Amino acid sequence: MVKSFYKRIFASSNKRTPEKKGRLQLEPSYFYETEVCYMKYFSRFKEHYTAIIRLGIPIVIGQLGIVIVGLADNIMVGHYATSDLAAASFVNSAFNIPILFGLGFSYGLTPLVGQFFGKKDKFKIGQLLRNSLLVNGCMGVFLTLLMWIFYLNIEKMGQPAELLPLIRPYFLLQLVSLIFVMLFNSFKQFSDGITDTRTPMYIMISANVLNIIGNYILIYGKLGITPLGVVGAGISTLLSRILMFLAFAVLFYRHLAYRRYLVGYKRSHYNRTDIFSLNKMGWMVGLQMGLENGLFSVTGIMIGWLGSIALAAHQVVVAISTLGFMIYYGVGAAISVRVSNFFGKGDIRNVRATTAAGYHIILCLAFLASCLFLFSRHSIGHLFTDSAEVLQVVSVLMFLLLAFQFGDSLQITYANALRGMGDVVSMAIISFIGYFLIALPVCYICGFVLKWGITGVWLGYPVGLTLTGLMLCARFYYITRQVNKKP
Repeated sequence: MVKSFYKRIFASSNKRTPEKKGRLQLEPSYFYETEVCYMKYFSRFKEHYTAIIRLGIPIVIGQLGIVIVGLADNIMVGHYATSDLAAASFVNSAFNIPILFGLGFSYGLTPLVGQFFGKKDKFKIGQLLRNSLLVNGCMGVFLTLLMWIFYLNIEKMGQPAELLPLIRPYFLLQLVSLIFVMLFNSFKQFSDGITDTRTPMYIMISANVLNIIGNYILIYGKLGITPLGVVGAGISTLLSRILMFLAFAVLFYRHLAYRRYLVGYKRSHYNRTDIFSLNKMGWMVGLQMGLENGLFSVTGIMIGWLGSIALAAHQVVVAISTLGFMIYYGVGAAISVRVSNFFGKGDIRNVRATTAAGYHIILCLAFLASCLFLFSRHSIGHLFTDSAEVLQVVSVLMFLLLAFQFGDSLQITYANALRGMGDVVSMAIISFIGYFLIALPVCYICGFVLKWGITGVWLGYPVGLTLTGLMLCARFYYITRQVNKKP
């Protein structure tokens, strides 16, 4: 049918007339074969598209839930008192780095579990979970000690004296919750590795709903409770994090779907090999995520040199970009799970295919996000501020936000593919080169040496992200070629 359609359309154009003599004539078969070629190319990935979307949607929803709860916390505390909002902003900013590093550290479990899931080794998966709970628990204690040292020096951080009575109790509540965040992450990454991404999503959504309800009751003093302001938000957050860990622990012991892994968990022992592997993977992935976050943190300090207007605009656009990043990274996590499964089986053809399919999906999401950013560039800033000066800068920076969507999608795809194959050392080295040896100097030179201001600083982001993505992509295809050459 398609071929006959092209024949009818191009029949007249292919008649040999004197006027057309010597011109390049296009046969209907050329267009038909081109379309068939495209159809065959994308049909190869149909199975991978479906699997990645099925795995990725629950992860995306769970991550967006975290962002939404953070926004809800700020909105509720902000309506209670400005001083409470300022205290919460300071503490949350301080805890962003350990929480993000801890999340990246726990990601090291997923590819290890995924590879043994591909080999159908249930006993080893249970053993890995057992060792991961020990390793993540120790990391939680380590991060808690670091933040305790920070707490002991909190009065030296230059915060207004009137905020310290609010900062201290809220800080301590966040401090206690770190260990439960890390233990929950062990269960979540285990579950993602065996392709069960729905259970963590349901637990996180339930905990987020309870968190918001708890905020409303404790912050504003409902049901006869004295209004606690920011302290109430801290109590609600702590309780929700404890409940997330306990809920997953109970499910693991009671749910039939996990029983096959419970045997390996109970009968195995702590061992140096697994502890070393988890630490190697975890430190490298945590470092890679920390480097990217560190680039934005360091340049945020640099932008502060340009004044409050530039800094406010920077914070607004970074907040907007985080929504897109969380969605891309949810799909990236699904790519990592699929890649680890196929890599465990030694199926390099499908390692490449699932990575390519994941990149197609993230590119489509990046295109949709770019359209949204482009058409809302003059209005989206009103969600955060009414300052005309800030809004003007935001509308300019939105074009640069569009510019690094391609690089962001590229580096997320191939960083997660390399993580799925366990090649995390090169991933961390490439990220250091891309973000700190390339992007950061470009940000400084364009922003301050060339005196292009905040626009110049932001020019470094698309340069760094794109070059990092290209280096990660080259490393991915180098590794897969080398594996294919092995007998």
